[in-house]
Amino acid sequence: MVARSPVHRSTPLLARIARAAVVSLALAAPGVAAAETRIAVVDVQHAVMQTEDGIRAQATLKKLFDRRQQELDAKQTELQRAREDIEKQSRVLSRESLQKRMEDWQRQMVELQTVFVDYNKELQKKQGELTGPIIKKMMLIVARLAKKSGYEVILDKQAAPYVRADLDLTEQIIQLYNTGGGEDDAGGDKAENKDAPK
Repeated sequence: MVARSPVHRSTPLLARIARAAVVSLALAAPGVAAAETRIAVVDVQHAVMQTEDGIRAQATLKKLFDRRQQELDAKQTELQRAREDIEKQSRVLSRESLQKRMEDWQRQMVELQTVFVDYNKELQKKQGELTGPIIKKMMLIVARLAKKSGYEVILDKQAAPYVRADLDLTEQIIQLYNTGGGEDDAGGDKAENKDAPK
């Protein structure tokens, strides 16, 4: 039987990439005594999927997945019927005919599984294309917020077994992302680009 929802299967890849990016930002921070260290967390995967861009990316992936899943379901139903037909006729078919039909059915089943794997790879690639720029922008926002607010370390929440609720910046990061990335608040890009020629 063909498994469902390859979109959700590929999210661990997204989470690993996001964690690596957050940890690398954290390690790039200057060393400070432990007593003075300000630490926070961001649930990067949740934040990416809750941004306006992330919601649009999910809708695009769902549309692609649903179309592919319908194709797979139709083929799977066809193969199920063929299997039932072979079983019904197994008593009346010659051994050679039965063997030929079983081999043909097995070949089609392998082809279906190959198509499923290909669709899954296609969806993972598309997810990377759609979420990569979102993650990149989000990491810039995390870095700006860390600099502005004096955080030495901001970790991915998924990497921490326990976090006090007041140390979670996820909703703030989503809001900053959706309102343009917090460039003005952090004295960042917009101020720097104001005098640039158009």
